[in-house]
Amino acid sequence: MIDSPAILRYLRPSERASAEYRIRIMHDATQRRYHCATLRSHAELHAAAELYARVFDYDTPDLHLNTNLLSALVRNGGSAIGAHTEDGELVGFAYGFAGRDRAGDEFHYSQAAVVDPAHQGAGVGRLLKYAQRDVALGWGQRRMRWTFDPSLARNAHFNFSTLGAEGIGYEEDYYGRPDTDRIVVEWALDRTADPYAGERALQPPAFGPEDWGRPSSAGDGAVWLPVPARPDRNGAVCGTVRAALRDIVTEGRVLVACTRIDDRTAAHLAVRRLDEEEE
Repeated sequence: MIDSPAILRYLRPSERASAEYRIRIMHDATQRRYHCATLRSHAELHAAAELYARVFDYDTPDLHLNTNLLSALVRNGGSAIGAHTEDGELVGFAYGFAGRDRAGDEFHYSQAAVVDPAHQGAGVGRLLKYAQRDVALGWGQRRMRWTFDPSLARNAHFNFSTLGAEGIGYEEDYYGRPDTDRIVVEWALDRTADPYAGERALQPPAFGPEDWGRPSSAGDGAVWLPVPARPDRNGAVCGTVRAALRDIVTEGRVLVACTRIDDRTAAHLAVRRLDEEEE
C-alpha cells in the first residue's frame, strides 16, 4: 500500500500527479482507507469474479469471469487489480489486457471496473483506474481504452471530466446483442499536460429535457449535446441521443466533458480532435 509521499521521489514527473492523487484518496476521501494491488492467487481472483457478477447482476454462466483467464492476463500484458479496505475486504476490481486496433495502435484495454455499492462514491473507482494505469505503464502501454454505455451520463463525467480521457468512437451492438451500443474511451497515460483542459472547464448553457439529443454550437467547431442526467427508458429519447453521439464522434471530434446541469439534464462537450503533434 502507498502510505507515504516518499514514494514520489522514485517516480518521473509525469507520474507524480497520479501517485499524489492515490495517496490523497486513501487518506482523505472518506473515514475509510483503501489500497490497490494486483490479484494473483486463485482465492483473490475468485473473490473478484464473484464481486464482478454481483455488482453487474450477472446470473448466467456465459457472463461470469474465468479465474484461469484472469491469472493468464496478469502474466501476459494484462491487469487484474483489487481494491481493499484496511481489514482486507475486496470492494473493487478492474481487469484488462493488451490491445491493438486495425490501425496498428497499441493500448491497454480495460474491460471492466466494478465497485461494491456500499463503497461507491468514496473514490475507489478512481483509485482502481490509477492503479491500472500504473500496471499498463509497467507493460510499456502508453494509452488505455475502454467503453461505456452512452445512456450513463455519470460514467461519462467520470471518464472525461474526472480522469481526463476522451470519447473517440461509437460502436453499435458492441457485444453482439441489442442495446449494447458503447462509446469508446481513450486515456493518454503519459501526458504531462491536458490539451483539452480549457474546454473541460467550460460550463454548458441552461439546457432542459426539451433539448435532449439536439446538438448546439459551442463555437470554434465545438458542440454541446444535452442528454438525460439519468438513464431514460423512453425508446425515442434513447435513439435520438445515441444517434447524435454517434454522429458527433464520427465528424472529427472527441468528447472531452460531461457536465450535470440539474437533476434531469447533463451535457456532453465535443471538440475538434487534436493530432499527436498538437497535443
